[in-house]
Amino acid sequence: MGMPTTQGTAAAIAPGLASKLSSNGTEPSATPEPIMLELVDEAGNTIGTAEKLAAHQAPGQLHRAFSVFLFDEEGRLLLQRRALGKYHSPGVWSNTCCGHPYPGEAPFAAAARRTFEELGVSPTLMGEAGTVRYNHPDPSSGLVEQEYNHLFVGLVQATPEPDPEEIGEYAFVTPAELAERHAAAPFSAWFMTVLDAARPAIRELTGPAGGW
Repeated sequence: MGMPTTQGTAAAIAPGLASKLSSNGTEPSATPEPIMLELVDEAGNTIGTAEKLAAHQAPGQLHRAFSVFLFDEEGRLLLQRRALGKYHSPGVWSNTCCGHPYPGEAPFAAAARRTFEELGVSPTLMGEAGTVRYNHPDPSSGLVEQEYNHLFVGLVQATPEPDPEEIGEYAFVTPAELAERHAAAPFSAWFMTVLDAARPAIRELTGPAGGW
């Protein structure tokens, strides 16, 4: 929900000052607010916070994350290819959506929020599918994924409208098409780990005929 606005405010600002202000009332050259992640222990209990990039620098700090797997009515998995401009794992394929809750944000809420921000769609149905803890270095960037990951599985009925700064392209795939694509194109370092961890919930959602 947007912040309330007052009509006529711009007219009251001196032209010189107005040209220096961005939409959030700060100068464009101002340092952006750091993105903070929630640090956790091995049991998933919150123990503090860390700046996003710092948490991913080797050897990595264990932090809370989420992964979303959405399927269409035919039981096909929605994949995304990460935009080339992303600093972590650019241009690789991955599951529907991955991210990090803000400190204090519920993982379910963060997963729904981020899916809409990246893909322009809200899940028709989404449920928890357990957690998985992993340590995956990314050879190309040198960054490390030390994550306590909350998994979510659900359905999507709307047509994705991805944010080009986040997503280069998307595809709906069957298990066979995923295997073919996975053999031919680079995927995120964490993809198979989170997919395998979510498979029981995926099979429950898509049924035995889905092949997952």
